[in-house]
Amino acid sequence: MVKATPTKSRTPFYGILAAIAVAGVAGIFYSMNSAPKPIVLDEKTIATLPAAEGYLRGDPKAPVTIIEFGDFECPSCGNFATVSEPDIRARILANGSANFRFYDYPLPMHQNTLSAHLAASCANAQGKFWEMHDELFAAQDQWNTQSTSNPRKIIDGLAKKIGLDQAVYNKCMSDQNMSSILANRKAGEARGVSGTPTIFIGNTQINSASSVDRLKAIVDSLGKLAPTPASTTPAADTTKKKP
Repeated sequence: MVKATPTKSRTPFYGILAAIAVAGVAGIFYSMNSAPKPIVLDEKTIATLPAAEGYLRGDPKAPVTIIEFGDFECPSCGNFATVSEPDIRARILANGSANFRFYDYPLPMHQNTLSAHLAASCANAQGKFWEMHDELFAAQDQWNTQSTSNPRKIIDGLAKKIGLDQAVYNKCMSDQNMSSILANRKAGEARGVSGTPTIFIGNTQINSASSVDRLKAIVDSLGKLAPTPASTTPAADTTKKKP
């Protein structure tokens, strides 16, 4: 008589499959809910705009202001920031003859630029706009549209590098308050800006490819025309006093 071969229970096997399926669904759910929200600049969602102030570097009382309308993903802006700006800071800003003001002008063609502009705005809230500005341009080839579809992975690392409070930064990025960025861009549109970088010294538009020597000459020339600040020394009392 042939003995029947005991049939092994498949219950453990199906249990493992079920566990894998549950884990997979949970992983997808976590991934969907933990991924950063897409960053958009929708004018319809912004009820009121603040005054466009840009971001100032240098002496606020300097007689001349150099203005840049820039896009963090713009290659020409990256070249201006990494090649020309260090010289401008050393030769023009350092002696107080001018200050420098950067205005956001994100271009629709650059898919990752809003992440950078928002990160810079969030860094500004912690007093570190210029640190983030410099890091974003230095690492532009790592987070731009040609390099990645997830710029936050690189940009968040830059936020850590410059020492931002991560909880505050993450909340700011999640809140996506784009009002100041839109206000800055509107200021550019009012001046007729259509591309980046667009540079003004005072009210005069300057070719962004101009040498720093040329920029300095213009600043020095305008500085000579600037009115001398009124003296804060109290005037002598020349009235006669009664004996």
